[in-house]
Amino acid sequence: MEKLKMHSLDKVDENVEKIGTLFPNCVTEAKVDGKVTKVVDFDKLKQELSDFVVEGRDERYQFTWPDKKQSILLANAPISETLRPSREESVNFDETQNLYIEGDNLDVLKLLQETYLNKVKMIYIDPPYNTGNDFVYEDDFAQTTGEYLENSGQFDEAGNRMVKNLDSNGRFHTDWLNMIYSRLKLARDLLCDDGVIFISIGDEEGGNLIKICNEIFGESNFRNQIVIRRGAKSVQAQFDTWDKLGQGLEYILLYTKCSTFRFPKQMKILDEEKSGGWNNHWRGTDRPTMRYSIFNITPNSGQWRWGKERSEKAIQNYQKMLDEIGKTVETIAEEEIDNWYVKQNDNQLDLLRLSKNGKPEHYIAPTNKTLLNSSWIDLLVGSSSEIKTLFGSAVFDTAKLTEIVKRMLGFVDTKAVVLDFFSGSATTAHAVMQLNAEDGGNRKFIMVQLPEETDEKSEAYKAGYKNICEIGKERIRRAGAKIKEENKDKEGIEKLDTGFRVLKLDSTNMKDVYYTPEDTNISMFDELTDNIKDDRSPEDLLFQVMLDLGILLSSKIEEMNIKGKTIFNVADGFLVACFDKDLTDDTITEIAKMKPYYFVMRDHSLATDAVAANFDQIFTSFSPDTVRKVL
Repeated sequence: MEKLKMHSLDKVDENVEKIGTLFPNCVTEAKVDGKVTKVVDFDKLKQELSDFVVEGRDERYQFTWPDKKQSILLANAPISETLRPSREESVNFDETQNLYIEGDNLDVLKLLQETYLNKVKMIYIDPPYNTGNDFVYEDDFAQTTGEYLENSGQFDEAGNRMVKNLDSNGRFHTDWLNMIYSRLKLARDLLCDDGVIFISIGDEEGGNLIKICNEIFGESNFRNQIVIRRGAKSVQAQFDTWDKLGQGLEYILLYTKCSTFRFPKQMKILDEEKSGGWNNHWRGTDRPTMRYSIFNITPNSGQWRWGKERSEKAIQNYQKMLDEIGKTVETIAEEEIDNWYVKQNDNQLDLLRLSKNGKPEHYIAPTNKTLLNSSWIDLLVGSSSEIKTLFGSAVFDTAKLTEIVKRMLGFVDTKAVVLDFFSGSATTAHAVMQLNAEDGGNRKFIMVQLPEETDEKSEAYKAGYKNICEIGKERIRRAGAKIKEENKDKEGIEKLDTGFRVLKLDSTNMKDVYYTPEDTNISMFDELTDNIKDDRSPEDLLFQVMLDLGILLSSKIEEMNIKGKTIFNVADGFLVACFDKDLTDDTITEIAKMKPYYFVMRDHSLATDAVAANFDQIFTSFSPDTVRKVL
């Protein structure tokens, strides 16, 4: 229910709206008295009302908006946060190479800069489309860099991190541009030189997103704007109403990290007999199994280009489209259709109805996902049914199809690290596991998602999922189990990695004295006998050390006991860490004999001054090249 305004009409706003109706190019967003609002660009308005060139500011090609500089500053500002492991929510924590990270993706991307710099082969994101009803991250630019270190702006006073960006908001485009710009700027650095990024987007911000990506990735690295059809219902709506056409399309932007990137020659994603790849067409070999009946039509000579399973799936997709408009194949057939004409060309299955003279009268529809020239046209029906099949109810209503993400994965190798920092229902993780099961690949995923609360009226909330992260993690668990069950007879399926390590963004493990020792005074000494927060575990410390040293968060971790102390052996001796106190010469000697590249312990961990005096000599004797660090 809306509140009464309880004030007189704002004539300025009304007049700005009127000018916007006549001259939409003359209304923009600008900062006035420190507040971004809709304003009139009087230079443009003067030109619109003049029949001569109006003198004004020098024109130049640029793309900017209020707070753009602050957005760049925000992307570059350091933070003192960490990622804490959650074993109880993980699956196969010790063996998996997959990650599920909960938290603000801006901060998570910053934390990953050291560890995953130039290591990610593919990024796919499906950010808010800014339709006027989407939630966007509310980044706080009203802080100095020093204040940002203390409070990254992750939550507002009410504890909310995301706000609904209504199209009536004076910062409608500004907030969205600030949100996406800083995150893409950080994401680019994670891509390896032959890496690719796919970004789903709608009409609302599609043009602006292309300009942002051209600036961040470079125009020469723009490779395609892939067309996606939203679904039969939106397509049919274009013909049911005549006041406007429905938005039947959305897009996936494709950029590469470097202009030297070359697409793989073969991007055959699915096996031919399993609703298969793009290059599986008949080239003259006689295959009797490719002659079968479609709508009572069986080739007398030649053969279908597709396998039977793929064709049946195409027909099922066609029926799904008809379901959207309340018709069936049978009812269509009754509408004066004399017979069916069925044709399979290089890209799709065509269903045409014929007039009595045998000529095609009406093009019905393609019935399977297609590749036309350099664009994809996909019916986005079935994503909600994928979720419903796994959960028993539609707990997430905007999921992307796993088949679409699998097609993207054809652009990278089978060992790629794949990142999705708007994870949502974790479709990307599902697609990675599914494709690994099909082709024996070893792709790894990193999902990042803010634990955004679900609406109390939603199916997700009623099913017990209080935030989106709970849905995503449960989907990976269920999808992994389903994939293994469906492929239980396949050789090597037991090695398929369907696990994931859950890590959660949190404040640093270190007390303030660790970062600002100059602020310490004598009266504080009793409280600061330890520089580590009391509620943090040794494994919490380990993961912050791994982030700091640039060690992959999916690395193998072996927990050992040496002389009664807990020792972490990471990546087969690359890092050895011990966070226990009272370490003796014997313990240090055994650690040094392991010859780690790094050894890390807490400050003041050594049992006595004598052990401290012997520490360097022990390492010099057994492992002189080990880099030794303390917290």
